[in-house]
Amino acid sequence: MLLDGEQFGQYLTDYKRTAWRFETQPAYAMPNEQDNLNRWRAGEPKPEGHNATWHETVRKAVNAEKTIGRVRTVRQPLTEYQRFQLDWAIPGNIEAGEDIRILDLTDLELSLPSQDFWVFDDETVVDLNFRPDGTLINVDKLEDPDLDQYLKWRDTALAHAVSLTDWNART
Repeated sequence: MLLDGEQFGQYLTDYKRTAWRFETQPAYAMPNEQDNLNRWRAGEPKPEGHNATWHETVRKAVNAEKTIGRVRTVRQPLTEYQRFQLDWAIPGNIEAGEDIRILDLTDLELSLPSQDFWVFDDETVVDLNFRPDGTLINVDKLEDPDLDQYLKWRDTALAHAVSLTDWNART
């Protein structure tokens, strides 16, 4: 079932216990990020309140004793967009309470998809479908997912991922 932005937003706020994302694209072409990406490219300082709406969503979840996290996959050399995320987005998201880990696949061969997805409460799967340039095609709540497979992918990613601090220390 394809979801519009409002419907998907409800999944991000209405889950009961856990929300987890597998993030695989080398770049995302998100229109609302372009101004900040250009600022980052120009070497400008991060604007006050950068990503504040997402930080508020994360804080509300954490305050409600829910967890929210993701594994961000990367390969060396990093794309420009990944460097932007690692500089400006991910540290603030972690500070807000999101559990973000980095999975460097440069020298690893793991049985993981190239598909971005969310798993909510270990029972609902939402695929995020992107074009090769990182443009979002659609958000698809799967009606009858192979839940065991998605949970296996999550567990595999988490088993091989490290915190941003640990990843930075290795690079």
